[in-house]
Amino acid sequence: MTQLLAHIPVTLPLEDPILKFMLIMAIVLGAPLLLNRLKIPYLLGLIIAGAVIGPHGLNLVLRDSSIILSGTAGLLYIMFLSGLEMDMADFKRNGWRSLVFGLYTFSVPMLFGMLAGYYILGYSIYSSILLAGLFASQTLIAYPIVSRLGITRDKAVTIAVGGTIITDILALMVLTVIVGLSTGSADSAFWYRLGISVAVCVGVILFLFPVVGHWFFKRSSDSVSQYVFVLVMVFLGAYLAQLAGLEPIIGAFLAGLAMNRLIPRTSPLMNRIEFVGNAIFIPFFLIGVGMLIDYRAFFKNWETVEVSAVMIVLVTAAKYIAAVLTQKTFRLSRDQRTVIFGLSSAHVAATLAAVMVGYNVVLGHTPEGEPIRLLDEAILNGTILMILATCTVSTFATQRGAHNIALRGAQHDPEPGTGEHVLVPVSQMGTIADTVALGIALTKQKHRSVYALNAIDNRLDDPEVKKHAQKLLDTACSAAAAADIHLHRLLRYDVNIVNAILSVVRERNITDLVLELHEERASSPLNAALPGVLGTGTIPALGKNIPSVVAQCNVTTFVYRPAQPLPTVKRHLVAVPRKAELEAGFQAWLLRIRHLAHDTGARLIFYATEQTVGHLKSKRRRADIAEYVAWEKGWERLPELLGEIRPDDCIWIVMSRRDRISYHPAMSRIPAYLAEHFPANSYVLVFPVQAGDTEKMYFG
Repeated sequence: MTQLLAHIPVTLPLEDPILKFMLIMAIVLGAPLLLNRLKIPYLLGLIIAGAVIGPHGLNLVLRDSSIILSGTAGLLYIMFLSGLEMDMADFKRNGWRSLVFGLYTFSVPMLFGMLAGYYILGYSIYSSILLAGLFASQTLIAYPIVSRLGITRDKAVTIAVGGTIITDILALMVLTVIVGLSTGSADSAFWYRLGISVAVCVGVILFLFPVVGHWFFKRSSDSVSQYVFVLVMVFLGAYLAQLAGLEPIIGAFLAGLAMNRLIPRTSPLMNRIEFVGNAIFIPFFLIGVGMLIDYRAFFKNWETVEVSAVMIVLVTAAKYIAAVLTQKTFRLSRDQRTVIFGLSSAHVAATLAAVMVGYNVVLGHTPEGEPIRLLDEAILNGTILMILATCTVSTFATQRGAHNIALRGAQHDPEPGTGEHVLVPVSQMGTIADTVALGIALTKQKHRSVYALNAIDNRLDDPEVKKHAQKLLDTACSAAAAADIHLHRLLRYDVNIVNAILSVVRERNITDLVLELHEERASSPLNAALPGVLGTGTIPALGKNIPSVVAQCNVTTFVYRPAQPLPTVKRHLVAVPRKAELEAGFQAWLLRIRHLAHDTGARLIFYATEQTVGHLKSKRRRADIAEYVAWEKGWERLPELLGEIRPDDCIWIVMSRRDRISYHPAMSRIPAYLAEHFPANSYVLVFPVQAGDTEKMYFG
């Protein structure tokens, strides 16, 4: 055995890429399992593990180019996710709050840093200002904690993320200006170059990236290509920011904001982005940060200890004061203050960039020939120790505050079994993914059950029919699983599909029914278009079974004809009939459509009478950014309204049953009219719940 082991070439540090990767992945796997028992946040555990195996610890793994590359990708990933997962409606509404917090978390540390550097540590004014810039910058190293706990859309997180970008931009601007002034290169052309390059970079990312992304996602449905495209946009945004003189993390965050609306939170692509980031890139970044930590810096000389102590104490106090000021200004809870403090207290990326730039700027030489640096070695070593201390504080504070917020949110959730139950009957392979996506997007993520149903005639005994049905259900399950949603598959033998749907609706307490619109041609009364302003002729409309299902099934029903992927829709236009607010299902469909628009980030425009618009506005939430247009001309003039349709619009028509208060005879001609005049647009017919017994629909 000894002779066998003797032939295994193992040297330290490890050079075999297989052993290095295996060791790091073993740490990623084992750290959460061990540290959860010790009540230590796993992020901190990965940093500590990096310090242990790194060049200043056991020297098992060097911080070579592979670690730096993966770590850089992980840092950009964190910033990209923070922009991608941000609630844009809340960000637009609370943008000024982020600005105020950004100014707080920049100005307070800047003041502390300048006073400490000049009066306590005795540095020059330029070195003191640059030291203050180190204090002001911050890194969202604890963002994965709030992401895992599902509170990324909490007001405190939105404020902290937006404020981080503001303070990092200001801190890096301070770095650029101080280096320019200290080296004598800050002439008038310097300021013009800086301003123009930053403006061009921000404009390209925020305005050109969404156009390119919309074009790509509309034409490519391949999951691998979509993910690779996202990676390209992340690194392209980071590189453009670097060219503009900004830190790459700013570009990655802006790329996340630019792609926010194109990648809904419940989409399969979002699930892939989060999975790969949390499993590979982000752990590599945290382990790489740990490898920077040199505990021996404490014992080198007293100056290092003094500088480290001053930096750690003052930067923590400054960030806490900024969080307290933000809490008092906006009347936030204590847990929200803790989350803001936790997210803003860590110093890694921008801090490392700034200290390395300052360390490499040589202002002159001593009589002994030693270089006089803008930031000396004591600050360099102190920064490394500050990274360890602030990351520790950040992870513990964020874990505590986010955990309490998540618990408080869970107490307000509905009891299991009382949530939304969505049924999606599937029969056509080409529309399954789009129909399942709509069913998921319409409902909230918590306490949601999604069912896919395929019915087989119980008089048939053909194994090929069953095999085809299983294939349809497999496709539906794959579409839901890609979005990290568990889908219940139902294969049912019944006399017909209508009876099967009605039975499942009753058995499973279905609240929402999503039906795929079949492209069929028929001349039956169900599909024939009636003469009038909405058009004539025999064209695809509601298929064979939909009228029967809607007539007998009193749940909120969405009849969907997809023409393009849901995330690429730019506007949802909802036509609401007169007196729709008096129907029993008014609130249900309204909540579903608003949730979908909020999740996808698309514009939402309601067209209704002035009286109905008043009821729509009275039911809106604080985060509602929908637009309301008064339409008094009546449904017989609907073509005038639909004349405003654009290529990337989705049309929503709220229908009604015959003899109900919001019913209009022109509704019978709408399905045929949409199919004839808007073949390139997606559209949804919404059939609300009706009070009392179900009645025969208008298309009897």
